[in-house]
Amino acid sequence: MAKPVVAVVGRPNVGKSTLFNKLIGQRLSIVDDTPGVTRDRIYGDCEWKDRKFSLVDTGGIEPASSDVILSQMRAQAQLAIDAADVIILVTDVRTGLVATDADIAAMLLKSGRPVVLCVNKCDSVGEPPADFYEFYNLGLGDPVQVSSVHGHGTGDLLDAVVELLPPESEEEEDGETIRVAIIGKPNVGKSSLVNRISGENRCIVSDIAGTTRDAIDTEIENEYGRFVLIDTAGLRRKNKVEDAIERYSNMRAQMAIERADVCAILIDAQVGFTEQDSKVAGLAHEAGKGCVIVVNKWDAVEKDQNTMAEYRKQLEKDFSFMSYAPFVFISAKTGQRIDRLFELIKHVASSNSMRIATGMLNDVLAQAVARVQPPTDKGKRLKIYYMTQASTRPPTFVCFVNSAELFHFSYQRYLENRIRETFGLEGTPIRFIIRERGDKGV
Repeated sequence: MAKPVVAVVGRPNVGKSTLFNKLIGQRLSIVDDTPGVTRDRIYGDCEWKDRKFSLVDTGGIEPASSDVILSQMRAQAQLAIDAADVIILVTDVRTGLVATDADIAAMLLKSGRPVVLCVNKCDSVGEPPADFYEFYNLGLGDPVQVSSVHGHGTGDLLDAVVELLPPESEEEEDGETIRVAIIGKPNVGKSSLVNRISGENRCIVSDIAGTTRDAIDTEIENEYGRFVLIDTAGLRRKNKVEDAIERYSNMRAQMAIERADVCAILIDAQVGFTEQDSKVAGLAHEAGKGCVIVVNKWDAVEKDQNTMAEYRKQLEKDFSFMSYAPFVFISAKTGQRIDRLFELIKHVASSNSMRIATGMLNDVLAQAVARVQPPTDKGKRLKIYYMTQASTRPPTFVCFVNSAELFHFSYQRYLENRIRETFGLEGTPIRFIIRERGDKGV
């Protein structure tokens, strides 16, 4: 399930971000209309020769302060290197080989990770400039000449990367073990929860926000089955990510979400819902993961008989963009409702990977259409010929219709609710792909 990771590293102004954008086929800064997911990415999806991998832009190995240039450079680069399966070292043919290139190359050689040496800004086609050949001195093998602006040589570069990727694992789908990413903003109790569940101090717990820097895996087995808990660094607002180490922690938390089957989204009961909680939840929603919203520190809240109901009602409003996600109120400190949490995780994982037979799906569709007629526009009515499931994780359905324009969002939502009710798809997003009759592939 986890895609290999390829990191793009190099000194400032060698064209890393331009190359990154060229390889992923879109601008780095992504704005999405979906609530809770507007953000800047420093990683993107890439595919070449039927191999999919995550490409990471390190943002430049550049010192934040002139006092600690080397240590800063090493801290930033090392984190990207540690997370990567393959590294692309970007250099600049115009400036030629410089001492910083040699320093970075030495770090990469020491890491033992496979490296592809990219010599950027070779903008003219044909024989490379004379300065190109000095990059052999880095000891990283044959350089690949590339123009990230024009796209020359990117195919050769990707060929070299794909050759070095680890082989695709056949046992990717381990149906018995459920991978759970524990996500949330800093200091909501993620590590305390993992420690409570595992019965040991597996993670460092501190009141200082940002103690957990990395994604840590903990395997556990209980009456509900086998689980791998991934404790992640707290996800902060982008403008609060001041130091480079935390920036890469965020990136690795996002990668942990991708590795997971289910995301347990922790919020602090004492603080309540914040905008950052919606952004964290949005990451899991966008990734199509099963989701459980976990209200932690419930033991610290003053309560009467209505407190939970009122709190739940408010959260339903706050998380209206992912109304499918169930809530559970827990205390990592006392262990309250931890059993219920596992029960929900198991149920949500099952929903996220559920496959529904086409016949059953179309029976539900026929009943739904009979109950509420599809919308019309200017005398033309939407016809849904049939529906089939294309994939799982999340459940994705293809609808074959006479007009995609007529298939309004509100009617999609209605069908989604009918499918959820019939098959018990709690805790998972549902995706629709609309195909008009006559579309290619129909």
